Amino acid sequence: MVLAELGGSISRALQKMSNATIIDEKVLGECLNEITRALMQADVKFEMIRDMMANIKRIVNLEDLAAGHNKRRIIQQAVFNELCKMMDPGKASFTPKKGKTCVVMFVGLQGSGKTTTCTKYAYYHQKKGFKPALVCADTFRAGAFDQLKQNATKAKIPFYGSYMESDPVKIAAEGVERFKKENNDLIIVDTSGRHMQEAALFEEMRQVSEATKPDLVIFVMDGSIGQMAFAQAQAFKQSVPVGAVIVTKMDGHAKGGGALSAVAATKSPVIFIGTGEHMDEFEIFDVKPFVSRLLGMGDWSGFMDKIQEVVPTDQQPELLQKLSEGSFTLRLMYEQFQNILKMGPIGQVFSMLPGFSAEVMPKGHEKESQAKIKRYMTMMDSMTNAELDSTNPKIFNDSRALRIARGSGRSVKEVVEMLEEYKRLAKVWGKMKGLKIPKKGEMSALSRNMNVQHMSKVLPPQMLKQIGGMGGLQSLMKQMGSKDMMGGMFGGAGDK
Repeated sequence: MVLAELGGSISRALQKMSNATIIDEKVLGECLNEITRALMQADVKFEMIRDMMANIKRIVNLEDLAAGHNKRRIIQQAVFNELCKMMDPGKASFTPKKGKTCVVMFVGLQGSGKTTTCTKYAYYHQKKGFKPALVCADTFRAGAFDQLKQNATKAKIPFYGSYMESDPVKIAAEGVERFKKENNDLIIVDTSGRHMQEAALFEEMRQVSEATKPDLVIFVMDGSIGQMAFAQAQAFKQSVPVGAVIVTKMDGHAKGGGALSAVAATKSPVIFIGTGEHMDEFEIFDVKPFVSRLLGMGDWSGFMDKIQEVVPTDQQPELLQKLSEGSFTLRLMYEQFQNILKMGPIGQVFSMLPGFSAEVMPKGHEKESQAKIKRYMTMMDSMTNAELDSTNPKIFNDSRALRIARGSGRSVKEVVEMLEEYKRLAKVWGKMKGLKIPKKGEMSALSRNMNVQHMSKVLPPQMLKQIGGMGGLQSLMKQMGSKDMMGGMFGGAGDK
């Protein structure tokens, strides 16, 4: 996950504080000092950190708290709220609507990943049912049109550009006009970037903006610049009406936290973050779920949205039923591996589950994990139906393991490793036994009248304990919004 180091440092500080026998001023001070160090390393502006710590100390006044108060929970809640406040500009962005033509113009400095981000943005909306199109108005950088053309072809998105025309304003106007006639409802214009913020760049942006009359101007910014993002975002806002920001290169830089907080300070909403070169390494940025995942608290609604994207609607009740029964077969593991691979980057998916630290999937290990899943699936392809549907791993004796190894071209050691992974996952799946599935027609009433008592009855005891009991559940529901959380957990979005 992005900012794994920052999230891990803050989580460890909170955990150390939670493990203390007595929460006093010394323990609180040590916890806040560790969080301060973590934020400083992420290149967050000192003034912002100072204000955040002052606010937490004001909220968590240990002398004024009555004996019955859960001090650990109050401190954790205060840290969560202040991190949200730091990264939230308090302003929503314009959202394109399906079926209604919308022109989006991308601006930014050269090297920020603007052209790649244009395609990612188009691809994301294409999966949501939009009809996107790309226009290359970048005539300054050699190879810009070739890059956009290659990306668009790979994603099966129509594109427009020219090798002969050197006037970006003319190309932009012609491209937008053409795609409006072809009834594309999301027309994305990629503009030129420069190596520095120079007058020629801003003048060109202004002219393209006048010619295309965009509904939204998105500023693409390199996350590795940290707190310098404030000055850059401000400079662009003063030249063109920037309505939203996308921060790229968040996968490999510790300064991403500084960039996000700096952009928020300019009151520009961050709508997406780029987490890699691939098309699906692109996350929607929503402050509360993002901070929740950062601290290892998960993002239920985001996780269930992912499941709804990849699991066919008719299979969802069956999957939930199997969850409630707690029975886990190798066939079910195979199906879930297929779904995980469809969901996108594996670390991004796992970070949405409560209890998973941001550091569980170390940087660079995602591809390795993905390759391992594919190896396991190859081995399972060499199994019989009886083996795939069995819940007893003891049936896999030496001769069966040898047969599976030969059939899949792997070693017996790898087959044993795969079976050990199955046993581990079966144990985790078994903890979901007792998940109460609402009957058809009950979802609307359940999501409308949801409270802590209802939720505690729906969740299995093991999961309730992991969240932190009734107090932890109450805190989680306040943070995520109980109705959204329930709708996400049981795929009840349509019942709202």
